[in-house]
Amino acid sequence: MPGGGQSFYPAPGAQGFPQFPPAGAGGGGAGAPAGMAPGQLPLEQSYIENILRLNKGKLCTVFATFEGNNKWNAKEFTGIIEAAGRDHVVLSDPQAGTRWLIPMVAVDYIQFPEEIEYEYPYGSSAPATFPPR
Repeated sequence: MPGGGQSFYPAPGAQGFPQFPPAGAGGGGAGAPAGMAPGQLPLEQSYIENILRLNKGKLCTVFATFEGNNKWNAKEFTGIIEAAGRDHVVLSDPQAGTRWLIPMVAVDYIQFPEEIEYEYPYGSSAPATFPPR
């Protein structure tokens, strides 16, 4: 075969898809930390909604981009964090009486004028600290 003799045909039985063991087979969630059921995320996993929930009641500015909007493509929302979910954040401006429900897919970044809470309240151990690089 020209070009070095390598075959570019799949091996017999291979269909080009990754092979997974059948459900329930094998060590019951290989790779899962001790004390966790398969498919669960570790408690120390950080997500934006968790960080926002830890900072509920604080002032912040959310920078968001809305593609395909001819009137305004990018917008800043400054307000108090009222709530946060996996796919949204709720801000309020108490002086104006306005509330915004902002989808997370539109959020570019969030700015706080003060220190934020990032410590996990899940148990007695403190999050790991690492020396600066």
